[in-house]
Amino acid sequence: MLVVDNTVLNLAIPSLNQEMGATPSDIQWIIDAYVLAFAGLLLTAGSLSDKYGRRRFLVIGLVFFGGASLLAVLVTEPWQLIAARFLMGVGGSLVMPSTLSILMTVFDETERRKAMAAWSAVALVGLVSGPTLGGLLLENYWWGSVFLLNIPVAAIAIVAALVLMPESRSPARRIDPVGVVLSIVGLTAAVYVVIERDWNIGVIALAVLALGAFVVWERRQEEPMLPLHLFANRNFSGASFSILLMSFGAGAVMLMLTQYLQFVLGYGEMQAGLAMLPYAVAAAVFNGVGVGLGKRLSNRVLICSGLLFMAGGFAVMALTTGYLPLLTGLVIMGVGGGLAGPSAYASLMGAIPVDHAGVGSALNDTVQQVGMALSIAILGSVLAGKYTAEMPADLPAGARESIGGAHAAGLTEAGNQAFTSAMHLGSWVGAAFCVAAALLALTVLRPPVPTAAGPVLADGPDGSPAGSPADSRV
Repeated sequence: MLVVDNTVLNLAIPSLNQEMGATPSDIQWIIDAYVLAFAGLLLTAGSLSDKYGRRRFLVIGLVFFGGASLLAVLVTEPWQLIAARFLMGVGGSLVMPSTLSILMTVFDETERRKAMAAWSAVALVGLVSGPTLGGLLLENYWWGSVFLLNIPVAAIAIVAALVLMPESRSPARRIDPVGVVLSIVGLTAAVYVVIERDWNIGVIALAVLALGAFVVWERRQEEPMLPLHLFANRNFSGASFSILLMSFGAGAVMLMLTQYLQFVLGYGEMQAGLAMLPYAVAAAVFNGVGVGLGKRLSNRVLICSGLLFMAGGFAVMALTTGYLPLLTGLVIMGVGGGLAGPSAYASLMGAIPVDHAGVGSALNDTVQQVGMALSIAILGSVLAGKYTAEMPADLPAGARESIGGAHAAGLTEAGNQAFTSAMHLGSWVGAAFCVAAALLALTVLRPPVPTAAGPVLADGPDGSPAGSPADSRV
């Protein structure tokens, strides 16, 4: 549901521009409002789910997300959609930490890699179905119809969670209110600086002070919200940074290709969604291949290999134009993501004690969101700068700011050429980040060492305590 929502939103950008009159600034905030709420609240949501129940927070988040989606359908002004997207980010922050943490508590180490691959593959199902369903809706209905997708999916997921999932929690854990406040303020300010590319000294100082105070506070706590000693584990740190840079690559693909396919190649929303299917299909297939190879090869080998494949895909995109060459690059990138993803997630989550599963999952999600935000910030700046530099200075300002502005002004050919040049440069930047991530993984990752699991209370689907007959059925 979360992946479908964000994928569809990228496709809906031209419709929002034309039907709602959303400016480029509005569209940026429609995207960023979700990211700010989501990233800022993840660690807090993960910590609360560890204490009070991971399934419970999953269900609460689904209710919140579905309700906010209904509001998004009903809005008529850009600022209202921004507010609805913020509320959806709150719901998403409650949902995501519970997903991986539930897998950690349900599956032991012998099955966990398969579970991680399935988790990743389900996200890729979102990449496959999102553009297709979203494109179909956008071509036949108004932009708000894309948010209707979330409501039935949320309802089905709530029923499935209550019927199929065991509850799990770490009841002995304490809530750290000071850590909660510092993490929310620090993460929100830091992500704001990255996604807005507004180097406001006050906001930067707030982010540095809040996150610095969070680190100092957490180091002094007997039961910290985030066990900082995890970062001393080379597998945890190496996988975290590899996932960050891998998310950067995925964000770059979505940011560049949705505009290239629709504006430069002239595809409709449905056609653009279908054109991106090979990436998701290749990644889903090689998720399974990666699970099989994981029995023979180390996480480090699979992560490095996958990231180098992704770099190769970017290189193909940087050297070619047109859809068929682009298709080759997308498939290569999908292969790389499929190989690297499950191993990176397994390496990171394998270093986390089970009683901190929610916080660990939240940290994984935070790393991915920061990677996506960095992608939007850095690639967005590269694309905008190169695009403007390629456009003649005597053209209208709107045409020099965005390819959408160029098309609106009737300067289609000039805008297409400038954007294609900008995308080639952006692809080289993406390739460089993937190579850097591969080198980092090669240097830092080590064979895993066993970690002690903390006490976890697992309840049956009906909420009965661990050790009861209902629990044995699970």
